[in-house]
Amino acid sequence: MKFAVEHLRVRGAAGDIAVHVQGPDAGTPVLMTHSILSSSMMWEAQAQLLADRGMRVIRADTRGHGMSQASVAPYTMQDLVDDSLAVLDGLHITRAHYVGLSLGGMSGFGLGCLHPDRLLSLCLCDARADMTPAMAVPWDERIALAQAAGCQALASATAERWFGRAFLDAHPAIEQQFLQAIGITSVAGFEGCARAIQGLDYLGQVGSIRVPTTLIVGANDGPLPQAMQGLKDLIPSAVLEIIADAGHLPNIDQPAAFNAALLRHFAAFF
Repeated sequence: MKFAVEHLRVRGAAGDIAVHVQGPDAGTPVLMTHSILSSSMMWEAQAQLLADRGMRVIRADTRGHGMSQASVAPYTMQDLVDDSLAVLDGLHITRAHYVGLSLGGMSGFGLGCLHPDRLLSLCLCDARADMTPAMAVPWDERIALAQAAGCQALASATAERWFGRAFLDAHPAIEQQFLQAIGITSVAGFEGCARAIQGLDYLGQVGSIRVPTTLIVGANDGPLPQAMQGLKDLIPSAVLEIIADAGHLPNIDQPAAFNAALLRHFAAFF
């Protein structure tokens, strides 16, 4: 059954947060958050997949991304955690499953460490829980470029870093979809979230996560497979799924394998 998407707005500390809801009204809630320079559109296929299985799926646009408002930068990762709580509170949801990728996965570690009472499970994808100085430095250059020329100036390089040129050449519609999403991201939203990434520091707390947790990562996503293996070893009973031939957004470039891993995570809850 194809569920219609209901577009709502809830109030957050930085302004209105756009949320996109589908699935049966009585379904168990799943909150999905996305990468920096993207939007909730990146989860469209997975949202339908979970809605078809009876879950109530809430996709949230991160502040300054998609259709969500932004406040002046910088932000902290805790601000983004609080935005997720604002979505749950605004929709009167006590506890939900949480699926986050990249930036959404980073803030998901904060949710798991600090607000386990609001969670049924975690599925965190292509994300780390800390930011090394060497990995923080490139964000300064990206912020400066966005401030000078807008986020559209980041679009081509970001898409190629995520997917590789060969994949984009073979999938022009996907390329255009992501170039557009990157281009409409507000500079304040990008800068604020980039500063939050630079300050990421949950690694010392992830051992306290007790909700069922699955970690998913693309095998070709640079140092992240190794980082997520380390996180799997720190989080009690966590499961690690490595998606072959996938980059930073495995739900897009290897959807069948990613969806199978996602459904394995939820198998105990259907």
